[in-house]
Amino acid sequence: MTAKPAPHRARKRFGQNFLRDESVIRRIVAAIHPLAKDHVVEIGPGRGALTAALLEKLDSLQVIELDRDLIPILQQKFSSHTGLQIHQGDALKFDFSSLHTPPQPLRIIGNLPYNISTPLLFHLLQFHELISDMHFMLQKELVQRLAADPGNKHYGRLSVMAQYYCAIESLFEVAPSAFSPAPKVNSAIVRLTPKPASTAVTNIATLDRLLRAVFGQRRKTLRNSLKNLLTTEQCEILCETLPVDLGQRPEQLTLDAFVSISNFIDQETHPQELS
Repeated sequence: MTAKPAPHRARKRFGQNFLRDESVIRRIVAAIHPLAKDHVVEIGPGRGALTAALLEKLDSLQVIELDRDLIPILQQKFSSHTGLQIHQGDALKFDFSSLHTPPQPLRIIGNLPYNISTPLLFHLLQFHELISDMHFMLQKELVQRLAADPGNKHYGRLSVMAQYYCAIESLFEVAPSAFSPAPKVNSAIVRLTPKPASTAVTNIATLDRLLRAVFGQRRKTLRNSLKNLLTTEQCEILCETLPVDLGQRPEQLTLDAFVSISNFIDQETHPQELS
């Protein structure tokens, strides 16, 4: 007879808040609308509440769990589900391409720990070409930042980078009472759907450097915040070449405007490489 795993307590260092509200779980699954043959990957299954609901719909499911003490709990709970594959590891370092079986894309889901949400999102965006969609439970404020339009106070580096790769939809909010232990903030479900860029960036690292520079000084005008990236003469050429007002603040610019400025910076600093 297999020994029963020891009881597990949520660990603060892992940012664990386990989803327990069945109505919320059903609503999440309905939003994901998983089909039996979908190739779904769940990040941070925890004690398996959402995992169980997904396995009712799917032929197979891959899960990635960092906490080693949760692995035997998951193994015992889903011992009869031959389609479940558990990977013990850090999602921040995980090679998601290793789970991809062409031509079927990945569908990524998860109740993400608030303390690693942003770096994990940036990590996942590296695999955007392999992914059809992503559904995440995140801190409400982070979802607002992801989905924010120009002119919104939440609009910033994360908004622009995420929207370069994906269409963003804020689906619904989730109260703290849906979790154990209850977090101190409200949560929300967001859908990210990878898409072709309307204006292609020549170097994503340059775009990121640009966004860090301007949103790191978001109260300054673009003319002032671009001083470390372009000379005064180059800024004047930028104004003549692109329909960009350097008297604006960064939160007023569209995604396409940032891409155009990024490509201009590349052309000015590495003209031979781009010719």
